[in-house]
Amino acid sequence: MMYDWAGWAIQVMAFSFILVLGILVLVALIFFVIDRSQHEDAIRRNYPVIGRFRHLFTELGEFFRQYFFAMDREELPFNRAQRDWVKRASTDAGNTVAFGSTRNLNVVGTPIFVNSAFPPLDNQFATAAPMVIGPGAPQPFTAQSFFNLSGMSFGAISKPAVQALSRGCKEAGVWMNTGEGGLSPYHLEGGADIVFQIGTAKYGVRTEDGKLDDNKLRAIAAHEQVKMFELKLAQGAKPGKGGILPGAKITAEIAEIRGIAQGQDSISPNRHLEVDNFGDLLTLLAHIKEVTGKPVGIKTVMGTPDAFRPLFEEINKRGPQSAPDFITIDGGEGGTGASPLPLMDLVGMSIREALPELAALLREYGLKERIRLIASGKLMVPGDVAWALAAGADFVTSARGFMFSLGCIQAMKCNKNTCPTGITTHNPRFQQGLVPEDKYKKVAKYAKNIVKEVETISHSVGVAEPRLLRREHVRIMQDNGRSVGLDQLYPA
Repeated sequence: MMYDWAGWAIQVMAFSFILVLGILVLVALIFFVIDRSQHEDAIRRNYPVIGRFRHLFTELGEFFRQYFFAMDREELPFNRAQRDWVKRASTDAGNTVAFGSTRNLNVVGTPIFVNSAFPPLDNQFATAAPMVIGPGAPQPFTAQSFFNLSGMSFGAISKPAVQALSRGCKEAGVWMNTGEGGLSPYHLEGGADIVFQIGTAKYGVRTEDGKLDDNKLRAIAAHEQVKMFELKLAQGAKPGKGGILPGAKITAEIAEIRGIAQGQDSISPNRHLEVDNFGDLLTLLAHIKEVTGKPVGIKTVMGTPDAFRPLFEEINKRGPQSAPDFITIDGGEGGTGASPLPLMDLVGMSIREALPELAALLREYGLKERIRLIASGKLMVPGDVAWALAAGADFVTSARGFMFSLGCIQAMKCNKNTCPTGITTHNPRFQQGLVPEDKYKKVAKYAKNIVKEVETISHSVGVAEPRLLRREHVRIMQDNGRSVGLDQLYPA
């Protein structure tokens, strides 16, 4: 007698289907009861079970838009075209594209470079020469590159990220800003030039009650790699508010480096407690320079150009030796880490307006040659860097461009310790995906290709090297469909 295998299989399949269907119905009933009885969410209470999909779709929406629906030039804060350029630059994949530009050149604010009828020949090209910062300091700094790494703290970014950036910056000849999180061994191990940032909480150089500790400051300055000190007054992501480091990201090592408690949210003051006016600021800068012997500058965000006039007037009253050796001007476009949305969206002038205004003020007060001007704020592709140099910057720094070179996918998880690429997390599971021995090469290639492409732009407008770019070399698109020279919008 033959066994009916086909019939048995059909019965098993039917039973399995009924079982799965029963489980699904049971789960739906449980969710129905939970949703109907809870009071927190009106949608779930009025539409049990199916109301849950709204939250799911909201969470997934930004990813579907990024990968499937957004055009190459539409997405914010950085679009696909920008991210793809960094990816190609960091792998030496070439920068040529076919069939014309995908950029809408009629968008208001678009910079258009003025090509020269007789650009320099190949044997007339030059690279940007090194520039001295703080010539009056006991130990001035000769910076090799006009494009450098902006501040990202160890703690805000991971150990392997810092290691890769340190090695990559050394290979590319660019400086590395520590951010306000203190100096870690991983900043030093790659051998790059270091700019030590002093935030309002004085991480790494603080006493127990948060004041500046001269002995710790002197110890930091003793490192030969530490070339400059940057006193951070404000940054683009959160002008008027101190830094935010969630307690989940504060390990024992980070706590020791910063001089704070482990596992507790670390909130920096919204300004330096000992600085009540510009006179106090200049006095503090002079003190830091006296203790360290190295150039000292400030990082800030412009709210209005007139706010800088009292600073420059005080400098001219005291003498040019009292001036900061550099000013890093950040745009209000937002930064790499966590910030309250109103501050990120609404406070502080854009770098596109602030930079030319500040450069003009420096010239007006006769301080352009004394104070080096560093631009920061969503400047991560060649056109943006070239624009900044033409607008008056001596140097340009970027944080997010270097993050993309490390493999950042703009997952928008920087403040949640769940970064899938291992850059802004201290979860070992995610960090293992970031291999410094591989990523540092991409960091170096990105920086080198930025410099190369900016040189190409400068040659096309008829100058031998990038620092010879001027405002008359750039036109800005207006809302009437015509472009106007940057020198006409912001006379120097």
